[in-house]
Amino acid sequence: MNTSGGPESVAARRREYDGGVLDVADLAPSWHEQLGRWLAEAAAAEMFEPNAMVLSTADAQGRPSSRTVLMRGFGPEGLTFFTNYGSRKGTEIEQNPNVSALLSWLPLYRQVIVCGRAAKVDHAESAAYFHGRPRGSQLASFVSPQSTVLPDRGTLAAMWAQADAEHPGDVPMRDNWGGYRVVPETVEFWQGQPMRMHDRLRFRRADTDRWVVERLAP
Repeated sequence: MNTSGGPESVAARRREYDGGVLDVADLAPSWHEQLGRWLAEAAAAEMFEPNAMVLSTADAQGRPSSRTVLMRGFGPEGLTFFTNYGSRKGTEIEQNPNVSALLSWLPLYRQVIVCGRAAKVDHAESAAYFHGRPRGSQLASFVSPQSTVLPDRGTLAAMWAQADAEHPGDVPMRDNWGGYRVVPETVEFWQGQPMRMHDRLRFRRADTDRWVVERLAP
């Protein structure tokens, strides 16, 4: 196997992580409060798009796919993002609602791994978010047949221009666009440590209203 990575071998790259010890006593009472703490610290550290998360889905045959989306809300009920329901992720969620979401703040040696099931939010919540977006983003959501094959970029630009001309006022929200909420079954908080002795603390749903916290081996 070729392990070269230009001037420096990829296999030889090493960096010690040292983000401070994370123990059970350091955690907030709930996973969403702890996520709020880390998200605020990532934002304070001026991380680029601190609410970006890698969403992984799988089709009915179990074939996975991943992409980065922006988390637009979170709380006890779960993590929310918005998309075209006809996109690859939307199609796969309809076939298989089990998903994973990863928020990563590498300069802070931190990541949060969420595993659970995705379900659509109600129309009112989707509409409220859609109409609060910048006009250009609304138009992009209105015209883009997300995940379908296009002949060239000009085709999409022409569709955007046509929609802009046809809707000089409010941009309508299509029925195939809206939000999903990832309802967690586990939420792992990962803190990098020297010598790869990382801290991994996982909130696991024990039943409807009860969570347990577990330490995982690095």
